[in-house]
Amino acid sequence: GFLSYGVDRCQFNSTELKDIEYIYSEYYNKLEIYRFSSSLGKFVGYTEYGVKQAKYFNKDTAYVSSLNAQKETYCQHNIGIW
Repeated sequence: GFLSYGVDRCQFNSTELKDIEYIYSEYYNKLEIYRFSSSLGKFVGYTEYGVKQAKYFNKDTAYVSSLNAQKETYCQHNIGIW
């Protein structure tokens, strides 16, 4: 069979918002297809299909903005919990 999955993660050096990076990656059979990075503020594709998906998602400014907000609402909010 085939396996497709997404991973949300936060990378940070401190609890300050400027030191936090939110990353959402989409994988297919252990290969990263595309990724959203709050540091870049956009999607980046790593395969031919991923490049097409990144281009498509980057056109949706509301979606990109909502993912950028995850740095604060998902990452910073949960630092004390983790």
